[in-house]
Amino acid sequence: MHHQRSREPLWWLPFSGGMMVDALAIPALVIVTGLLIPFALVNPESFRNLLIHPLVRAAVFVIAALSFFHAAHRLKFTLIDLGLKDAKIALGFICYGGAIVGTLLTAAIALGLM
Repeated sequence: MHHQRSREPLWWLPFSGGMMVDALAIPALVIVTGLLIPFALVNPESFRNLLIHPLVRAAVFVIAALSFFHAAHRLKFTLIDLGLKDAKIALGFICYGGAIVGTLLTAAIALGLM
């Protein structure tokens, strides 16, 4: 009997990276974009100028991409736990496919293609 190896560990790396990024970077981004800019504590023009810098764009891309994979992994296993065990393969394609599409769109935006 041949036992096929699971590909699941492949998805754990971006999931765990996304978990770390979500815990560290997202609260800071929420504070800046949700509080400091709307209450005029940070100049929106200077923030926009910061986002033009290639390193900042790369950092935002990494944050977004890892967050997509973290969300995909959590969503897939939440849906499986809710009783969709028979759709495990389809859920993998949908969730991780969505993360890949989101990452590609984010890359296009970060590179200024969109």
